[in-house]
Amino acid sequence: MTAFAHSRGTSGVEARAAATTATRADAGAVALAVLRITTGFVFLWAFFDKLFGLGYATKDAGAWLNGGSPTKGFLSRVAVGPLESTFHAMAGAWWADWLFMLGLLAIGVAVVAGIGLRVAAVAGTLMMLLMWAAEWPLARFTSAGEPSMSTNPIVDYHIVYAVALIAVAFAGAGATWGLGRWWAGLPVVRDHAWLR
Repeated sequence: MTAFAHSRGTSGVEARAAATTATRADAGAVALAVLRITTGFVFLWAFFDKLFGLGYATKDAGAWLNGGSPTKGFLSRVAVGPLESTFHAMAGAWWADWLFMLGLLAIGVAVVAGIGLRVAAVAGTLMMLLMWAAEWPLARFTSAGEPSMSTNPIVDYHIVYAVALIAVAFAGAGATWGLGRWWAGLPVVRDHAWLR
């Protein structure tokens, strides 16, 4: 009788432990889904603000639909780093505008929807590293000798966004509150795991 009661108690403890583990896993999946959606929204918001000139970073007159350039303002003001002249040369170029806007839209849609997260993580990380290089937080002073206003010489918000993209991609965060399971079931994605 004691052995029976002991085995019942052990299985009860194991069942509670399994339930706690499952609850934590569910909470972790939801947390990653929230991170995924909010990170994707950062890219979508930037796209729509530059497209329509919503009045935040881009005024109505500077909207892409009104003839403004999504890259000219940011890249023409680069005043630090070894790529300063390269970014100035790219500022306002039609190909740079198109690549930037298509990148913002594609990364934002993929990440919010939870599809193609690996490709979105690579593209988004590349975009964030280029923007990090444009702001060059390593510099304490601009090329004109003014303080650069860098608050951290290595890890700024561009790096945090890149890490978030990588984390949600490797965690498969598109399966919760997203289309990740459906996407992974497509024959082309099953045959080419890098598309997940």
